[in-house]
Amino acid sequence: MLPFRFVYHSRYDLNLGDHVFAAAKYEMMRERLLEEGFASLDDFAAPEPATDDDMILVHDEGWVKRLSTGTLGYFEILKLEIPYSRKMVEGVWHATGGSMLAARLAMRDRIGFNIGGGFHHAFAGHGEGFCAINDIAVAVRRVQRDGLAARAMVVDCDVHHGNGTAAIFAGDPSVFTFSIHQRDNYPHEKPPSDLDIHLEDGVGDKEYLERLEEGLVSSLDAFQPDIVVYVAGADPYQLDQLGGLRLTMEGLRRRDRLVFDHALARGAAVCVVLAGGYAFEVRDTVAIHVNTAHAARQAIEALAL
Repeated sequence: MLPFRFVYHSRYDLNLGDHVFAAAKYEMMRERLLEEGFASLDDFAAPEPATDDDMILVHDEGWVKRLSTGTLGYFEILKLEIPYSRKMVEGVWHATGGSMLAARLAMRDRIGFNIGGGFHHAFAGHGEGFCAINDIAVAVRRVQRDGLAARAMVVDCDVHHGNGTAAIFAGDPSVFTFSIHQRDNYPHEKPPSDLDIHLEDGVGDKEYLERLEEGLVSSLDAFQPDIVVYVAGADPYQLDQLGGLRLTMEGLRRRDRLVFDHALARGAAVCVVLAGGYAFEVRDTVAIHVNTAHAARQAIEALAL
């Protein structure tokens, strides 16, 4: 068995149809991990869906109720940029339960890996940018409430700024938010994180990795988190439809190792969520996410040497 568990549920598929957000990537990743022999069925844990009580640890009760009962207003649905359906809601509730479980497993095993989640554009009272519920924030609040971790850091490496996460945790000394992203990309308004690294269009592997490592070292050493939630977006990839950075597959793999190595070396657990990935070929997005799984195993095995 692997030294950590994957968290996955078939209901992660948000039933979006022909949409740039290819939610089929979740099942494709699971199948790829099994087919290549990287993981066995015993390496997967299935989450329970989050409860409404879990959601209101972070979100306004009215927003949670409107989502769960299908009573969103017209402009609320427009802002989501994904079609509303019961299957979408079930997918989000299961993905949030998956991030909660991955965070708990991380506190036990040092790494927990949700094959889903990373909905960092959701705010307390509304959703946007394909994100209805901020599973990252809910997972942090649950491990804090359950006494498993006191100090949490979000390391967001999606190509898009983690605006919802930054807004939710603004002014909270128990959570440090760190986002490295393309400056001139969605969202237009970027509430400040505790550390924002704004990258110009076209930045490639060398500059990205140098600036990421500098930010990681300074923030981890200063904040000393118990858990890092790693938002491992695949969309800094050079062939992503919604990104404008130029990272290669190898650069993304090295990015993953930097996050795992620096966090684990300082005694922090790491909870992985996948976030975005919109490559022209879905198999490229899946390959990037699978490489993140390989980097997780390599990092945790390197600690034992």
